[in-house]
Amino acid sequence: MRCPKCGCREDKVIDSRASREGATIRRRRECLGCGHRFTTYEQVETRPLVVIKRDGRREPFMKDKLRSGISRACDKRPLSPAVVEEVVERISAELHSEFDGEVPGTVIGERVMNELRVLDPVAYVRFASVYRRFEEATDFLQAVKKLEMPYDTATYRLPGF
Repeated sequence: MRCPKCGCREDKVIDSRASREGATIRRRRECLGCGHRFTTYEQVETRPLVVIKRDGRREPFMKDKLRSGISRACDKRPLSPAVVEEVVERISAELHSEFDGEVPGTVIGERVMNELRVLDPVAYVRFASVYRRFEEATDFLQAVKKLEMPYDTATYRLPGF
């Protein structure tokens, strides 16, 4: 690690602690050349994911795009930005652990809908209307009827079913 003040490559770690629920490690360092103290953050580098879109195109997975879609669905709803961020982090972590390289866009959409269904029914219907491309009022009614059915969170849908 290079000192930001003098550029010396020699330093010692004074303190290390986990931050952001263990996702990163914060290290406090002291330069052996000039005595300047500085902080570094260490995190696991994940392999980038590529999303396979419905039309076959491929584009890089972007957390910001996921966050934007969920935030739009939750706009003017009683959900805090912290809750939205938790959902984004949870979905992102699940995708990185389950998929190696490529993930179908449909998997991401289904995960978001499952999360929103539990959190807020209005946000769920909003997201579903865009994701499922609702065109008629009956499409909305079917989505609302799905909300009335009991939802078993212990049973996971298999891909393709």
